[in-house]
Amino acid sequence: MGFKIYTKTGDDGTTGLVGGNRVKKSSLRLDAYGTIDELNAHMGMLVAKLQQEEIQSILLEIQNKLFVIGSKLASDEKGKQITNSLDCSGKDIEKLEKAIDSFEEELPPLLHFILPGGSEQVSQCHITRTVCRRAERLTVQLAEVTEVESIIIQYLNRLSDYLFVLSRKVAKDQGVREISWMHD
Repeated sequence: MGFKIYTKTGDDGTTGLVGGNRVKKSSLRLDAYGTIDELNAHMGMLVAKLQQEEIQSILLEIQNKLFVIGSKLASDEKGKQITNSLDCSGKDIEKLEKAIDSFEEELPPLLHFILPGGSEQVSQCHITRTVCRRAERLTVQLAEVTEVESIIIQYLNRLSDYLFVLSRKVAKDQGVREISWMHD
């Protein structure tokens, strides 16, 4: 039999970090890794909505990497001994960059800002991208008050770029016209 999902230890408004320290659920650390969790849930929705096997494979890799990132952000000093072995590296960023470059080879040049939308799948790419940007902002804020591996911030930055280009690729593959932002 597995473990119980409810522990009741969070009933006082605190939660345990990897390593054992307890912190308030309103802390910046929880906001950062909670947003990573939210991002991962949106990535799961993308996996469900996008049927191309190659894209699904990349998205599943990203989901696993986000779990690593969330674990690292959820670690106190003692927990870092556990999560240090979890890898997030320049190789992961290179994979995103190669995917971006591959998508961009088949896309028309971007000459204007584009409005999010066009189809459910394109919109989900943009929603996921904006959650990624929020996760990045919160992680940068966290890095201002405690140590955060710089590779995590770099990965989140590149991931949002990937999601933007993915939205364009999905739109192209679906024959959905990109709508340029028109200012007055």
